[in-house]
Amino acid sequence: MKYKRTPSRIIFLVLAYAFLVLVGVACLAPLWHVLMGSISNPTELNANRGLILWIKGEADFTAYEAIAGYKRLWMGYRNTLLYIVAQCIITGVMTIMAGYIFSRKRFHYRNAFMMIITFSMLINGGMIPTYMVMRSIHLLDTPLALLLPGTLSVFNIMLMRTSMEGISDALEDAARIDGAGEFVIMFKIILPLCKATFAVVMLFTIVNKWNEYMPALLYLPTKSELYPLQMVLRDILISGSNNISTPNDAAGSVSLYQKSIEYATIIVSTLPILCVYPFVQKYFVTGVTIGAVKS
Repeated sequence: MKYKRTPSRIIFLVLAYAFLVLVGVACLAPLWHVLMGSISNPTELNANRGLILWIKGEADFTAYEAIAGYKRLWMGYRNTLLYIVAQCIITGVMTIMAGYIFSRKRFHYRNAFMMIITFSMLINGGMIPTYMVMRSIHLLDTPLALLLPGTLSVFNIMLMRTSMEGISDALEDAARIDGAGEFVIMFKIILPLCKATFAVVMLFTIVNKWNEYMPALLYLPTKSELYPLQMVLRDILISGSNNISTPNDAAGSVSLYQKSIEYATIIVSTLPILCVYPFVQKYFVTGVTIGAVKS
């Protein structure tokens, strides 16, 4: 549909684009500030109190060299990647199965069951009861403590359910005539038609798991070797960079580069998500729209 270019519409478009530009600048400015600060001269960086729009002094990559030799950071990277892969597999399979079950009209009382699990979005047990449950089933200081509580999300189930409900029943009937079972229909017939919504669910899972640190703080009290990346980053930002050595190893060098190291660590921990998102972004609008509005 083409809209007539009336003066009021032109004014609206100008204001809308101006607002979007301001929102984009507000989102990118903190990341740009951290990036420029991480490669700025440490002396001028420590003296700076405002937004950094360009490199302060000569470019200095000592902070990146320092964290490159910090083994705990790369251990956190490894753990986080393993947690993400495991969580995507578990969450993906469980969400597909739950969405498929709740989307089938032959499943009696499906709306009643959906209402019950939707109620859990409003009220949950809370932090302390959840911790007591994890302790009683002996999952503390184990990787399962970080994986099992986040296995299913009601929001993701609702997205998959709504997306699968929009698929014609004729496809399922044709597959049954050819002798296909439930799992064949679910994974080979229904799922390929919901790949946009499934990609969005995986994106949500990856981002949530990448940014997650509270479960590790609660459920890994003594197993620091199982810490994800965000816990390592938290320790660096809160406890300082005393355990990180700079390449020149001069007296007072670590304290001089502390802010640069913090900025560089933020960039290193954010970069993978920034690289992954553009490849999934094309599915984002389509997946959320299909999964949110029943056709």
